[in-house]
Amino acid sequence: MNTFLGFGREHIERHYRKTGQCVYLHLKRHVREKVPGASGGALPKRRNAKLFLDLETNSDLNGDDFEYEDEAKLVLFPDHYEISLPNIEELPALVTIACDALLSAKSPYRKQEPDSWEEELQASKHAKTLVQLDNGVRIPPSGWKCSKCDLRENLWLNLTDGSVLCGKWFFDGSGGNGHAVEHYKETGYPLAVKLGTITPDGADVYSFDEEEPVLDPHIAKHLAHFGIDMLQMQVTENGLRDNDIKPRVSEWEVIQESGVKLKPMYGPGYTGMKNLGNSCYLNAVMQIIFSIPEFQRAYVGNLPRIYDYSPLDPTQDFNTQMAKLGHGLLSGQYSKPPMKSELIEQVMKEEHKPQHNGISPRMFKAFISKGHPEFSSNRQQDAQEFFLHLINLVERNPVGSENPSDVFRFLVEERTQCCQSRKVRYTERVDYIMQLPVAMEAATNKDELIAYELKRREAEAARRAPPELVRAKIPFSACLQAFSEPNNVEDFWSSALQAKSAGVKTSRFASFPEYLVVQIKKFTFGLDWIPKKLDVSVDMPDFLDINHLRATGLQPGEEELPDIAPPIIIPDDPKALDIDESSVMQLAEMGFPLEACRKAVYYTGNLGAEVAFNWIIAHMEEPDFAEPLVVPAFGGATSSGATGLGAVGLDNQPPEEMVAIIISMGFQRNLAIQALKATNNNLERALEWIFSRPELEEESEPALDVMDLENHANANILAETGSEGPRIKDGPGRYELFGFISHMGTSTMSGHYVCHLKKEGRWVIYNDLRVCASERPPKDQGYIYFYHRIPS
Repeated sequence: MNTFLGFGREHIERHYRKTGQCVYLHLKRHVREKVPGASGGALPKRRNAKLFLDLETNSDLNGDDFEYEDEAKLVLFPDHYEISLPNIEELPALVTIACDALLSAKSPYRKQEPDSWEEELQASKHAKTLVQLDNGVRIPPSGWKCSKCDLRENLWLNLTDGSVLCGKWFFDGSGGNGHAVEHYKETGYPLAVKLGTITPDGADVYSFDEEEPVLDPHIAKHLAHFGIDMLQMQVTENGLRDNDIKPRVSEWEVIQESGVKLKPMYGPGYTGMKNLGNSCYLNAVMQIIFSIPEFQRAYVGNLPRIYDYSPLDPTQDFNTQMAKLGHGLLSGQYSKPPMKSELIEQVMKEEHKPQHNGISPRMFKAFISKGHPEFSSNRQQDAQEFFLHLINLVERNPVGSENPSDVFRFLVEERTQCCQSRKVRYTERVDYIMQLPVAMEAATNKDELIAYELKRREAEAARRAPPELVRAKIPFSACLQAFSEPNNVEDFWSSALQAKSAGVKTSRFASFPEYLVVQIKKFTFGLDWIPKKLDVSVDMPDFLDINHLRATGLQPGEEELPDIAPPIIIPDDPKALDIDESSVMQLAEMGFPLEACRKAVYYTGNLGAEVAFNWIIAHMEEPDFAEPLVVPAFGGATSSGATGLGAVGLDNQPPEEMVAIIISMGFQRNLAIQALKATNNNLERALEWIFSRPELEEESEPALDVMDLENHANANILAETGSEGPRIKDGPGRYELFGFISHMGTSTMSGHYVCHLKKEGRWVIYNDLRVCASERPPKDQGYIYFYHRIPS
C-alpha cells in the first residue's frame, strides 16, 4: 500500500523483509461453473461488481457457463492479520479511501491497448490543403541521402517539394544535422514523412508547424506525387492485412501446421506467451532465448540472488524482469494439463477446448521497449532487430561473472584488399548473427518459376484466380557461397596509394560461437516502394559444418597495406563539424561509444567506417576516448585524439563524494572507483554493479587497473581485444539445428511470427499461447535459425 507494486504469494515475505513495508492489499478472483438452471446471459455474473472491474478475464472461461467472485483483503505483516474489504468500521477513513481508489483504478495496461496508440495522433491541419510542387521530383526506393550533408540515416521527405533532408529530433539516440527543420524555416513547407517507415498502411509523418507527429489521411496521394506507390489494404478482424492472407494462404498453413491435429504440450519449458498485440516477435525470440542453458542458469538459476539484490522498484530492473519471465516459462506453474475429470467431461459434452493458460509478459515488454521508438509501439517488428536489442541490454546489465550473451558472440576477420596495389589489411570485429543472402540465381526450379510467372500474368489479365504458388528452391550451399564471396568497399582509402581507390572485402570467422544464429535475408524493397519478402524455400541442414570458413590471417606472399593513417582534416571553422553520420552509426552498432565513433570519423576526414575503425583501435586506451568531441580553435590545446598522444591521466576520476558513500558501506576504495567509472558515475547503478560481482569484492586489490574495468563495462570490441583476449567461446565449426523462427506475411512490419524448438528429441511449435508437438516442422520456411555446437 506504499509502493503500489504487486507480488505473488511466494515473493511477498521477501519484499516485507527487504523493505519493512507491512500493509498489503490481497486481491483474488474465484471462477466457478454456474449451477445448471442458473440465469444465463452473454456475460458472466460478478457478485462483487465493484471490485476488480478492470481485471482481464480468461477467454476460455468467459462464457455463459462460468461466473466470477472477486475478493479483497487488507493483510498486515508480520502477523498476516487479514481484514476483509470493504470494512468501514475497522479501518481509518484515509485507508478506506486508498483501498477504494486502488480497487476502482483502471489497469495501467489498459492504457496501452492497440487502439490507444493510434488515438494519440491527430490529423494534420495541413493534410487536406497541402500544395505539392510540380517539379518532376521522383524518389527512388533506396539509396537516399540528405541533399545537404550526405547523411544516410534518419532522413525525411518533405511532402511539398520532395526534398530529402536529415532530421534532428530523436528518441533512439541517433541524430542529424537538422537540415529538415532548416528547410521548413526557409520555405514554410510544413509536412515531412520519415523514409524507411512507409508501409502499405501508413507512415510516420511530422508537422513542423504543429511541432508534433501527425496523421496524414491523404498520405498515399501525397507520396504518389513523387512516384511512391503505397499499397492500399484493409485490415481484417484478426489484425492481418488482406494481402497477407490471400496470396500466402499456403505459407500461413505450412508454418503454423494448420489442418493437422497437434498434441498440446504441458509442463516446464512448454509454457506459452500471450500476444499483447503484434508482440509475437518478442514471444518467439524469448522462447528461443530461455531454451539455452546459459540463459537459464544466469537468470532462473540466480533468481533468489537477483530478487534479493533487486532495486526497490523491480519493475525498472532488467535482470529482475528477465528472471521473472524465465521462471514463468520454465517452472511449469503456468502450463498445467487439464485434470482427468475435465477431459472426461469434455468428451461427454463432445467438445475439446485445450487450456492454454500461459503467461502475459506485459511488464517485461513495457520495460524492455521503454524509450525505443519501434518496440515501444504496438506495431509488428523485425524479430532479428529485437534479438540484437535484447543482446545489447544483456551486455549492459551484467548478471554475475559470466555474461550469457557470450554464447552468441564471434569474431569476424575482414580481409580488405586494394585492387590497384594488391596489398591487404586484416581486421577483426564482433558479431552475433551470420546473415546469409538469398542466392535467387541459384534456384533449382527455374523452369517451374518461369511457367508460374506466365500463368500468373495470364490469370491477372483475364481476371481469373491465380495459379498455385511455386516457390523458388534455393540450395543452402548457394547462400553460403554468396556469403563468402568478396564485396566491393565503398569510399575505400588506400594507405598504399594515399588516396581513395577500389577495394574488396572478404569475411571469414576468426572464431566460432557456441550458438550460431543464421538469418536468411528474405526482406527487400520493390521498385514500387512496397516492402516485399522473397517467398523462397531454403533447404536448411540439420547439421552444419562451416570449418572451411575459418579465417587464416595473413598468407605467404601477401603484402600488408602500410599502417598509415589518413590525413587529419580540421575545418577552418571549428564549429562547422562535418561528420558522416552513416559511418558513425556503423561503428556504434559494433558496440563502440557514440562519442568515440564521432571523433574517429571526424579525425579521419570522413574517409569511411573502416578508416575510422583503425583510428579507434589506435586510441582505445586514451582516458578521453569516450568523451564528447571538442574541436579547439587553431593553435589551442588539442585532445589526445587529434595529436595521437595517449597520455594517461586521472582527469575523469569519479566525484569524491560518491566514492566516499560507497566506501562508507564497507567496500574498498578501488572497487568504488571501478564501479562508478563502469556506470558513468551513477551511484545506484554502481551499487548494483558491485552486488552483481561478488568475486571482485573478495579479490579486490588496489593495483587493479581502472581502465580495464571501464573497457569491460562498455562491453565492446576494444575491451575484448585487450591483453586478456577476446570474450568469446571459440571451438570447432560443426553445429546442429535446435530452433528456428518463422515469419508469415509480406514484410517484417506485418504478419505473424512463430518458433519451433527441438526438445527431448522432438520438435515443438510455439505459437503465442499455443504450445504443441510439431508434426511437420517447416525448416525450409524459416527466417532465423539457431544452431548449437556439436562437441568434438
